[in-house]
Amino acid sequence: MPSAGPMHDHEERCRPYLLTLRMLGRGEGEPALAAAQAAQATGAIIAEVEAAIQAALAADRGAHRHPAPRVRLNRLTAAAERVVTAAQEEDTAGLRRHLRRFEALTSASWTVEQAAGDPAPPGRGRRHVRAGMTAAVRMT
Repeated sequence: MPSAGPMHDHEERCRPYLLTLRMLGRGEGEPALAAAQAAQATGAIIAEVEAAIQAALAADRGAHRHPAPRVRLNRLTAAAERVVTAAQEEDTAGLRRHLRRFEALTSASWTVEQAAGDPAPPGRGRRHVRAGMTAAVRMT
């Protein structure tokens, strides 16, 4: 499958870590290692999201987006901390809940970054970002 650009590369590098987190959420793996695995996986994902944000800002594609990239990254980091805490406490239900939030925030980060770099003109399939919410606009 051909790469869709640098943003896609960052997202692709997160896939194995997201898989690890999903496995932890299903209770697969050694409980004694779950917190360390969660910390490693969430840390790697945060690093990729941060690198993607930095690349977008360096390319001047996202200077005027809202909410600020740092706010999104802070939310993702806080969600990651809750995932690790739930894994340390062996709180399976909490772990699943926090993993869903972490995955949703990760997905939203990619959506916003991809929308900001989308070269399609407005009204022609471009994803618009308004006040932190994303909506795919599809013209038929």
